[in-house]
Amino acid sequence: MKYGIYLPNFGSLGNAKLLSDIAGEAEKAGWDGCFIWDHLVRSIVAPVVDPWVALAAIAVRTERIKIGALVTPLARRRPWKLARETVSLDHISNGRLIFGIGLGGSSGQTVEWENFGETVDLHERAEKMEEALEVLLGLWSGKPFSFKGRYFEVKESIFLPPTLQQPRIPIWAAGNWPHKAPFRRAAKWDGAVPLFNLQEGQDPLAQMKELVRFIRTTRGSLDNYEIVYGAPPVPRNSDRLKEMILPFIEAGVTWWNEQIYPIHFGKGWEEEWPIEEMIQLIRQGPPRVGSR
Repeated sequence: MKYGIYLPNFGSLGNAKLLSDIAGEAEKAGWDGCFIWDHLVRSIVAPVVDPWVALAAIAVRTERIKIGALVTPLARRRPWKLARETVSLDHISNGRLIFGIGLGGSSGQTVEWENFGETVDLHERAEKMEEALEVLLGLWSGKPFSFKGRYFEVKESIFLPPTLQQPRIPIWAAGNWPHKAPFRRAAKWDGAVPLFNLQEGQDPLAQMKELVRFIRTTRGSLDNYEIVYGAPPVPRNSDRLKEMILPFIEAGVTWWNEQIYPIHFGKGWEEEWPIEEMIQLIRQGPPRVGSR
């Protein structure tokens, strides 16, 4: 099991310098990754920082931890611009970037999609994402590449340098379980980032086991594959620490990403958790119960 922190790029964390400082603290405390959200604007007015600028700041502040945005909605990105950004980050981080992809959630789709003329239709978003991925892979290669699709067109171009990581930057794909289509897509790549519907009192561990079985069956193997669980923070001094985490390790989870959110999502973004207290938790290190 590897352990990461997962931070919003908005609200009181909508500041690249602060995010880089927190990432530096996380690396010193022994965490394995620092991941942020990818949003342009939120339905509640709040500061937002560009994720790629923030990740660049994090990359130069750290040396070891994996970094990335979980996840980027490809349907509202120009894939050639994204190719430049991701390869630049791959190099500046010395090959530590992980690239997360998804359709983008339905919440906030007015302010983040409709307000800028972007489609809210999920089927069209999925088609755009598949085309964008083809463009990214072609431009990441550093070889002559051309493409003509329904949404994107690239006349023969060469982007240099190629990705530092070879054969390419790892791709993790997100989706809402139990919908199968996102995870058939995820099974083609290097990792899955599932979101679970827990509003009906469903057990996240049971859902995770179902997801892992589906990915294993679809791929034929989980070798060299990452399963990511976004977990609420757990008390480090709890006698139940192993009881809380070991079942997820046994289920096949390889990344435990603690959701470090200093804002309460149900109450209009009021501060619920002071930044300094959040940093103190991070300084305690990950709730490590398995080997690195």
